[in-house]
Amino acid sequence: MPNPGTVQPAGSVPLIFETGAPGRANTYFPNGRNLEEFLPSRALRADVPLPDNSELDVVRHFTQLSQRTFSIDTGFYPLGSCTMKYNPRVNDAMANLPGFRDLHPFVPDELAQGALAVMYDLQRLLCAIFGMAAFSLNPAAGAHAELAALLIAKAYFAKKGEGAQRTTVIVPDTAHGTNPASAAMVGYAVRSLRSDERGRVGVEDLKAVLGPDTAVCMMTNPNTLGLFEDHIHEIAAAVHAAGGLMYYDGANANALMGNARPGDMGFDLMHLNTHKTFSIPHGGGGAGHGPIGVAPHLVDFLPTPVVTRDGDALRLDFERPDSIGPMRSFWSNFAHAVRALTYIRANGGEGLTKLSQLAVLNANYVRVQVREFLETPYDELCRHEFIASAQALKNATGVRAMDVVKALLDDGIHAPTVYFPLIVPECLMIEPTETESKETLDHFVAALRAIVERAERDPQAVLDAPTRTIVGRVDETRAARQPDLRWTPASNQ
Repeated sequence: MPNPGTVQPAGSVPLIFETGAPGRANTYFPNGRNLEEFLPSRALRADVPLPDNSELDVVRHFTQLSQRTFSIDTGFYPLGSCTMKYNPRVNDAMANLPGFRDLHPFVPDELAQGALAVMYDLQRLLCAIFGMAAFSLNPAAGAHAELAALLIAKAYFAKKGEGAQRTTVIVPDTAHGTNPASAAMVGYAVRSLRSDERGRVGVEDLKAVLGPDTAVCMMTNPNTLGLFEDHIHEIAAAVHAAGGLMYYDGANANALMGNARPGDMGFDLMHLNTHKTFSIPHGGGGAGHGPIGVAPHLVDFLPTPVVTRDGDALRLDFERPDSIGPMRSFWSNFAHAVRALTYIRANGGEGLTKLSQLAVLNANYVRVQVREFLETPYDELCRHEFIASAQALKNATGVRAMDVVKALLDDGIHAPTVYFPLIVPECLMIEPTETESKETLDHFVAALRAIVERAERDPQAVLDAPTRTIVGRVDETRAARQPDLRWTPASNQ
């Protein structure tokens, strides 16, 4: 049990290592028998300080912890650029069908035709929805797919004999934060492009940095300000004229699916975050899913395997000489492919179009109310998300964007994204998504308004928030720089 002299935070749960007693754990083999009779000696360790708890205590411990987790099932989650929308239970039911759930990844193709059909159908539907020639489901998540796309670009230019020349990737300052990191990992030089006064890429500014070294221009459209790049055709034409490729970061595809297609905008490469666009569970350290799509001239470079039709049967195609090869073990995060296909089939084309329109409607419904008490630097029709700023509030009261969102926790609302994109001081990036009701959105606006009014009246009250959560403010700088998540016995400390 916890040391009686240790002060526990109010409502805290002791660590599982701090509870139990010697001999309390259930015994699963008869007295007088040794563990070596049941497990090989190489699997046995004496240096692991496992807790000695009963099964009931363990179940209660982890159930209590699970009930403290904020999730989309328990509260509103306006985390900008992450599309934290409801995850329909029918998706999980389909992924849990025994024929899918219990299928071994090494089963021969002829015995996995149902699973291959799921992957094949999803590939083709994504092509139709986003205007690309082909998709691969192989990458494990969004940033992983960015990496794959840039490897494809490298392979493409190498085959053209331009590999040594094409060394630079252009990344606007309104693109997603992983874009420059992905480009650098592949060995490209990254050139940042400042957005114009409208929060968009200026065509002439872009032309000024294009040249024979340009390999790829990576863009998010709508961008992280929630604004649609309305000169996208001119941008794509300029990049192509310079011999470069256009890459579409599909993290914001929730704003346009069914209404506009990246392929029609002139993009050569793209990825999707199906955990954003197609309602797969998001966050918590679980598996992601990052399909990558390409235009016709890049199909041969897709990662393997690609599901193809061979007569009346489907098969995994590994024999692609120009492929960049597999990006991960096995074929895909298959359960997520099932979930994504279920979501697409359940909604249909008209449904997906309406979902995007509702995401845009909800964002603008919140935006026009928030601008009454917070700055909205780009005060125009947004897409699925918008930017607010607490800069004026900070100047007047000392209350920062971080303080505002900490106070939201007391109202049972998860914080929006803060301090990104970096071009807006004291930034709050707010995305309501299409699945929230008007009542939820009204509650959010009212809570945010009340916090701003409280800050103007009594700044310290907001600086002290949250006060009604199980754990108060943590030292986030220390948590980021010293992520020590391992329990150590007191005797070893």
